[in-house]
Amino acid sequence: MHPQRAIILCLLLLWSGPARATIQGICSDCHTMHNSQNNAAMTFDGSAIPNDNLTRGGCLGCHAQGGTSPTVSLGTDTLPQVMHSGATDLAGGNFGYITGLKGSGAADNKGHNIRDLTGTDSVLYAPPGGIRQFFHDTGGNVNTDNLTCAGTNGCHGYRYAGASYPEGITGAHHNNVDGQLDQATEPANSYRFLMGVKGLESADWQENASTASHNEYYGLLTPVRLGCGGAGELSCHGSGGVQPPDGTMSQFCATCHGNFHTLGTATSDGVGTAATSPFIRHPTDLALPATGEYAGYTVYSLQAPVARTTVPASSSSGVTPGSDAVMCLSCHVAHASDYPSMLRWDYTTMIAGNAGAAAGTGCFVCHTTKD
Repeated sequence: MHPQRAIILCLLLLWSGPARATIQGICSDCHTMHNSQNNAAMTFDGSAIPNDNLTRGGCLGCHAQGGTSPTVSLGTDTLPQVMHSGATDLAGGNFGYITGLKGSGAADNKGHNIRDLTGTDSVLYAPPGGIRQFFHDTGGNVNTDNLTCAGTNGCHGYRYAGASYPEGITGAHHNNVDGQLDQATEPANSYRFLMGVKGLESADWQENASTASHNEYYGLLTPVRLGCGGAGELSCHGSGGVQPPDGTMSQFCATCHGNFHTLGTATSDGVGTAATSPFIRHPTDLALPATGEYAGYTVYSLQAPVARTTVPASSSSGVTPGSDAVMCLSCHVAHASDYPSMLRWDYTTMIAGNAGAAAGTGCFVCHTTKD
């Protein structure tokens, strides 16, 4: 083959396929061969205990360093921080609200209590909203004594996937797909390494979020019946382990907190037995109605984000009632906030008919006439 043609072919092969925001730079930024150099530990926290895969830090060592910034530079890469004392939180929230590093005071009910980060949860043991007929309601599988960032008892990467898959997020950083994620066939091409979740990732983890620039989440217009594959159920267990069968963020949350999403088989389970009002729990993966008070929500709010029913290629400042959906993250953050139950706002100020300064915020972003 002519040398110039060979070069062109190589370039085309390199440029083909989805854009990848993979880890870059020298290997020693993240890895160490011997865990020491010049008689000093090579781990980020100074610990002499080595990590798996020769890494200089685990999830917490890399992403929960407790500094003053929501991001940390590492060579040519930037590490998002889920625990820090800075003024700006990233999209998932900040575990520092649980520990008291930041906010109005330490409290276990402000977020997910990661075992090795926040210690024992004094408020909860089993996941709230667990479906009665499964182990999730008793803490038989995942509980606040064993909750981790990734793996079998965590959120990120492969969970209960069996021997055919690497536990947790092994290899995902080196194969990370950025931007529009509409495949979700492995952690690397799933939204924020949440196995099976689809969405659009903000390039800076929403450090500079605005009405027009933000994450986009995937949702449905009608909730479904989730379970372990019984009659009329969609199973949360598939190839690659536990994951949302349709790829939505709310279904992902429902793999532990099922009653807050799924249609129930009994009046005590799920959001109700049908996808229409009245509901016994606030529904998610449900279309924001195009009539009444809901029709007034037309400009995207970071305080009450909606889900899109197709995975967009770019973020949008518009909201279309009837076509966009309510989801779990419309009201909650994923990691922790300064409010009980990981809410995005102070629920005590949500006073119907007399909201005062809270008018147009929180619940009233969707319920536009109740403030």
